[in-house]
Amino acid sequence: MEKESTPERPLGQTYNLSGMFSLALRLVVGWTYFSAFWRRLVLENKLVEDAPGYIGEKFNHFLPNSLGIKPVIEYLVSTPDILWWAMVLFTIIEAIVGLLFILGYFTRLASAGVIGLAGGILLGSGWIGSTCLDEWQIGVLGVASGFTVFMTGGGFYSLDRILMPKTPWLKKRKWYPWIASGNLSIKENTVKKIVVTGSIAILALTLYTNQVFHGGVWGELHNKSVKPKIEISDAQLKGNKLKFTISRVEGIDVYGSFLIGITLKDDAGNNVLELNAEELANFPVSNIRNKYVAKVKPGEHSLVIPLGAKAEINIEKNTSDIPTGIYKLELMDISGITWKTDIAKE
Repeated sequence: MEKESTPERPLGQTYNLSGMFSLALRLVVGWTYFSAFWRRLVLENKLVEDAPGYIGEKFNHFLPNSLGIKPVIEYLVSTPDILWWAMVLFTIIEAIVGLLFILGYFTRLASAGVIGLAGGILLGSGWIGSTCLDEWQIGVLGVASGFTVFMTGGGFYSLDRILMPKTPWLKKRKWYPWIASGNLSIKENTVKKIVVTGSIAILALTLYTNQVFHGGVWGELHNKSVKPKIEISDAQLKGNKLKFTISRVEGIDVYGSFLIGITLKDDAGNNVLELNAEELANFPVSNIRNKYVAKVKPGEHSLVIPLGAKAEINIEKNTSDIPTGIYKLELMDISGITWKTDIAKE
């Protein structure tokens, strides 16, 4: 007796079901992006320059170890006016993309937006996260979620399904399902290839960024958000001035490195110049030339250096009587970590 074949499900119903099954993903991921707008403008105003919590300064934290987009970030944080407009635009885009994703309206277009936003977070700040690789996880899961919902569309519980029948003239356009929901005008075998290829590409991106940012695939694990690291460059000792540039390139992003000592030592290890914590807490702001929106500045008990900050420090003390030779410049953090570089007096 021949077995009865199961009737094939209509393609439109398949898309509606798959979109329905991804509803929770759509709602949660959509909120993660819409909530950025909600936090920055409704609950608080985080678009006020020079105010605590300014989103531009947080964006500056991405700079030191971002991947591929570092020149863009550096340009923006070096030009505060343009940065502010970029943060406003970015916030508006997050609000629109998140809301459309939640409602399932122009779902596939919103999905492309989610992929773009998540990819930017991944490349910019995927290295940040002192405990659970926070930003990296947000980035890779956002890219994967955006791709999944792009393939499924909005499904039963979406404005696309409700409103598409009311716009038949638009529904007839072959490109419309590519930005909304419903049947994609490509063969089933082609869909299968897109799903497999896209999934493998996203897995490759996940493994690659996990390795670059954290050594999470092979070799030694590393986390650049655990302890502060300062790089010293362009150190000069001339006349009555000691000048050098400091860049904070690692450490947790929610508070700064606290510099409590600057010393200049000779070959014998003797201090020829020294600034203690009290002097650094009262260091003249006019002697600090900040390069970015994240600013090095005197704090209550130290010189505070936020993540991503870069500044030229000018110490005006009488150094004219210091003999020519090679000296060691040493900076000390409140944690006891020190950073050193050699400097020549000519």
